[in-house]
Amino acid sequence: MQEDKIVVGLDIGTTKICVIVGRRNEYGKLEVMGMGKAVSDGVVRGIVTNIDKTVIGIQKAIAEAEEQSGIDIRVVNVGIAGQHIKSSIHHGSITRNSADDEITVEDINRLTNDMYRIVIPPGSEIIHVMPQSYTVDYEEGIKDPVGMSGVKLEADFHIITAQTNAINNINKCVRRANLEIENLILEPLASSLAVLSDEEKEAGVCLVDIGGGTTDIAIFHDNIIRHTAVIPFGGNIITSDIKQGCMVMQHQAELLKTKFGRAISEEASENEIVSIPGLRNRPPKEISIRNLSHIIEARMEEIVELVHAEIIASGYDGRLAGGIVITGGGSQLMGIRQLFEYMIGMDARIGYPNEHLGKSKIELVKSPMYATSVGLVLTGFKAIDDRENMYNERRPHTNNTSRQVRKEKEKASGGFFKNILDRTRNLLIDDMEDQDQY
Repeated sequence: MQEDKIVVGLDIGTTKICVIVGRRNEYGKLEVMGMGKAVSDGVVRGIVTNIDKTVIGIQKAIAEAEEQSGIDIRVVNVGIAGQHIKSSIHHGSITRNSADDEITVEDINRLTNDMYRIVIPPGSEIIHVMPQSYTVDYEEGIKDPVGMSGVKLEADFHIITAQTNAINNINKCVRRANLEIENLILEPLASSLAVLSDEEKEAGVCLVDIGGGTTDIAIFHDNIIRHTAVIPFGGNIITSDIKQGCMVMQHQAELLKTKFGRAISEEASENEIVSIPGLRNRPPKEISIRNLSHIIEARMEEIVELVHAEIIASGYDGRLAGGIVITGGGSQLMGIRQLFEYMIGMDARIGYPNEHLGKSKIELVKSPMYATSVGLVLTGFKAIDDRENMYNERRPHTNNTSRQVRKEKEKASGGFFKNILDRTRNLLIDDMEDQDQY
């Protein structure tokens, strides 16, 4: 039963470590059973820099999620991000033995598995191999070649690589927290499952996930992921700019950003002033909301320009009818949607992970801040579905083959025994005739 399966997502982010325990209800929606959070002190821009602090954060978040859900967590689906993530397009092909036989799932898997053996830069590992389109005997643009006939099977693949050291550090942190990794997933892929609809992916859409340390980008077209990138700027750098520009403490800068900050400075009132408590024996500091918004706008414009550059580099500029979907903690900044629309000239919306969520006691997970965490759970269920579909596709073929073999054996054995019975009957008839003669 679908509701008996439980999947856990572990998001090791720059600002927070989040664990979500989920299962599917009878309607196929995700029901969040438990959630745990902890401050992330050992991660910088998506990369683990302090193993011990990260392990402590994971253990704290896991304990909280276990207490809420009543589940003993041992296996998790983990996200990976960071500037070290690279994506590229590679071409692969295999030659089949016969053109008469249909192309099977095994042929597709053989072609895909071959791509894991391509030469990549030293110190890197392939984490995802995603087919773009197939070619069968030089007939291009085929989305699903299973069942077709042909000798040469080719495909273009979107290959995503990550630094081996970054992967090893994540594995080490998870193992030290007494957990096992079921799947290691690129975070923008997980976020896309949580906030994008199939119609948007078909029409063409750019997902922008603004986290604490990085901004992750994933571009879809014709329901296929076409481009991925990670920009090493996020919400934390805006906080740092406010800290320096306004001469305040780090936690004060974060509060100013979240409560009063705007991505478009013109929308801020010139007369609006916020008073910040001063240091010991010092008077309070007054900060203009207009000046605060100028600082935020300058950095956000830089991030939007980098996002636009990635859209142009992907080759899909002007072809994304679904526009831009902004998610992550940074998407909650006031005026950010309007800034993206103004600078890039495309429709934009804020992505909430609501579409796949069922009723839940934990309303907090519906925030864009937890899109990646929800997406990691959804990715875990998708992996289960893919394995079951592959098993079901192979099973009928195996049953039919074994049934045919069994029939042939029965037919052969039936003919053999029939010959013995006929010969025995003939011998008995001969004996009876000989006795009659006597």
